[in-house]
Amino acid sequence: MISELKKIHALLRTAITVVLLFIFFSPDSSYGQQALIDKLLKKNKEKDSLEVVKEKQPLESYFFDDSIRNMHIFAWQAEMNANRVDTITIDTLLKRFEVDYPFMEKWAGSAYLGNLGGAAQSLNYFERPTNNDFVFLRAYDSYLVDPQSARFFNVKEPFTQLSWYMSGQTRRAEEQLRVVHAQNISPSTGINIDYKNRGTKGMYSSQRSKDKNLSTAFSHTGKKYSIHAGYIYNMGDIRENGGIIRDEDVIDTIYSLPYNIEVNLTDARNEFKGNTFYVSQAYGIPLQKVYFEDFSIADKSSIFVGHYFEYTRFKKKYTDTKANSTDFYDNWYISPSVSNDSINESKIDNKIFIQLQPWDRNAVIGTIDAGIGHAMYSYYMFNFRNYLQGNKNTKRNDTYIYGSLTGKIKQYIDWRGNVTYHPFGDKSQDLSVNAELKMSVFIKSRPLSLTVSGSIDNRSPGYWDENYFSNHFVWSNNFNKETETNISAKLEAEAIGLEVGGWQSVINDKIYYNTKALPEQYGGTLSISGIYIRKNSKAGIFNFNHRLLLQWSSNESVVALPLVTAYGAYFIDFNLVRDVLRIQLGIDAWYNTEYYAPAYMPATMQFYNQDEKKLGNYLFMDAFVSAKWKRMRILVKFQHVNEDLFGKRNYFGVLHYPLNRRMFKLGFSWSFYD
Repeated sequence: MISELKKIHALLRTAITVVLLFIFFSPDSSYGQQALIDKLLKKNKEKDSLEVVKEKQPLESYFFDDSIRNMHIFAWQAEMNANRVDTITIDTLLKRFEVDYPFMEKWAGSAYLGNLGGAAQSLNYFERPTNNDFVFLRAYDSYLVDPQSARFFNVKEPFTQLSWYMSGQTRRAEEQLRVVHAQNISPSTGINIDYKNRGTKGMYSSQRSKDKNLSTAFSHTGKKYSIHAGYIYNMGDIRENGGIIRDEDVIDTIYSLPYNIEVNLTDARNEFKGNTFYVSQAYGIPLQKVYFEDFSIADKSSIFVGHYFEYTRFKKKYTDTKANSTDFYDNWYISPSVSNDSINESKIDNKIFIQLQPWDRNAVIGTIDAGIGHAMYSYYMFNFRNYLQGNKNTKRNDTYIYGSLTGKIKQYIDWRGNVTYHPFGDKSQDLSVNAELKMSVFIKSRPLSLTVSGSIDNRSPGYWDENYFSNHFVWSNNFNKETETNISAKLEAEAIGLEVGGWQSVINDKIYYNTKALPEQYGGTLSISGIYIRKNSKAGIFNFNHRLLLQWSSNESVVALPLVTAYGAYFIDFNLVRDVLRIQLGIDAWYNTEYYAPAYMPATMQFYNQDEKKLGNYLFMDAFVSAKWKRMRILVKFQHVNEDLFGKRNYFGVLHYPLNRRMFKLGFSWSFYD
């Protein structure tokens, strides 16, 4: 396997190098030979002049300060509404390397169907997605890539990272492959490929799943001009078993092969595909003179003019047969024997924006943003009522305006405010306002930070929450807008590994999926509260990391939450060979108290409420050994190591969906910097 991955790495480097050579030496290229000669001659003339010229930095950009600019490799995500980026960490360390499920990277874990590649919902209410675009994929949010989460890289030399994980018997294996390659064309221009392939053959019957996503990105972050563009492909192919028929087959009976446990559906299948093209660009017009030695206009009064374009299309198909569905579904509206439900949604989003930088980009008033956008939506589903007219797509339009203010006072205060308003169109009168203030003090050069934020969101219901027609479910609703007010605060002391905080949310007219798996609107006021503490401690080679979350819902029949959700990591961390081999050996543990955990509906890919039984009060533990040998990270893990060792076998995270039994896992991640 390692030799195959080396071949993939070599092929990637060769292909990208050929493309770059073509671009570089093309007669029409601005980076052609003559242009390069002219540039070198110009530099020589300037060096010969009597002027005292400051040494020019290799990366000319107003986005990054010196500390980032001088890094060997760094990454960021771009804000598509404005001319701004957020730097992110590149995962090359051992920190939480043993957590291989994307949905378990959430604050304190998720309720999920038991396997990799299946639907998942964060146990932390405040981490759940709230956007109304193609709501059928909310349960797959942790697998998907969109323009806001796409990564961009700047590297001094080509960077490649290959990661592979596998577990279980060959015929029931889980497997993951992740490939990242980044390469710069010039100091401020780069391209990268980010690919993930995750899936399982399933420990239980009819549980096969596969999720893939590909993000190809191009970025240029120059002195005055910046562009972020790319293509994103998301897909999923999921066999749905509807859960096991009898929970007692897990709790009270020991089956040597979980594959023999009866399930509700044996030929149901969900397939989805999504394609996204996007480009965001901005040009800066400095209001002060820019000298040759200036490698950035971040500290000069400037105006930036920008444009963003996005085209996204998702489609989903669900299939099953009556003969292989037991009595799982009550209704067969279109066909009494076969389901073949296809829907799709597309969006074209165009926006133009302007950003004013009055003084310094990091001044008390750093930037003032304003923009206007127009989105066109198209929805398709089969509908008997429109059958004679050919089931044409439903078209919707939306116009919106937005603005923001940002600023900071040195390293002590950062603040930001945003507002978005939809004056007319499909989301007419929708309004979103949010603000954040971060205050920091330094004790012996160590920061102590308090962040306070608040938001008001008045949003229209999603199209699919109001309109749906399929073989098993039909609804036509006319919901009111949801209004959610949220305030939060957190105190961070990274020097001692401490963070405490809390949220308070008040929601009017909450839309949720009831016990019949149908969308419903709660006409009253719902209050959801949460407080948490994160504490990482270390004593020599011993590490103790804890996360504790408490949550309350004023109406459990609308939003049910566990009172206590906890995560703990206990491990030793030491150098076996200094600067060559580092080892971590320990246990990860997840726990939540009993509550009416969600049920899952395969036909709509939605989690919904249930009042049949409470789930929880089960400690789920993984034992692991992870190591970093030079540039390679290696993982050996026993997932669910405590299965059937103590306590009852009531390991269900979602109604009738047991978690996987004990499983051996092996993985590695190899980084190349040439």
